[in-house]
Amino acid sequence: MKRLTLNILAGLALAATSAGAAEFETNGITFSDENGGMVITGASGSGSSRDPFVVYEEITGDGVAILTIKGMDEARRADGRVEPQRVRGFTLEKVVTNRTQHPWHYFEMELRELRTRRSHYGDGLSFGQALGRDRGFGADKFAEAYQNDEPIDQLNFYNGTVAPGETVRFRLRITDYSPRWEFFLFQRQDAPLAMIDDPNAVGTTHTNKTANN
Repeated sequence: MKRLTLNILAGLALAATSAGAAEFETNGITFSDENGGMVITGASGSGSSRDPFVVYEEITGDGVAILTIKGMDEARRADGRVEPQRVRGFTLEKVVTNRTQHPWHYFEMELRELRTRRSHYGDGLSFGQALGRDRGFGADKFAEAYQNDEPIDQLNFYNGTVAPGETVRFRLRITDYSPRWEFFLFQRQDAPLAMIDDPNAVGTTHTNKTANN
């Protein structure tokens, strides 16, 4: 009961950073929009598959939107929130509203341990790679998705449309065996279907095709 009460209070409490960004803390994990391209309006949940973290976002520009995730220290990661295995990670649902002036036909996500460098195989961060084939990712407005473990950790959702003002709901699993307490989820809409050299951009390769809607 105490944890539930704390989760509700954390979901309602909006904290401003020194840069005027928004942060929401729920069950020990903090979600922040401090790196730009988006605005977080709320967060809740415990991170389990039955009670996932739910983060509400509004993407306001056509560039990269970066969700900053903090608090993945050893004590929290040892919980094993991602079922059925006791692995170090959580289930996340992102409720994203299109506040741009054009429709989205693709939506790409890329995990990074360091903001200025793409994730590599040995950093322990991935979209549920330890779970094998049953990654459990999907979206309500995109019918298909590509998932890549190498050379970068990436999901690319496609075959759908999110018009300006509409909202799309994503579900994904993130596992993190690294010692870092902070990592980043880069997001790009309607990005070209090719790798991009810019370290602050998100590209796509077409390997390991998976559609888990």
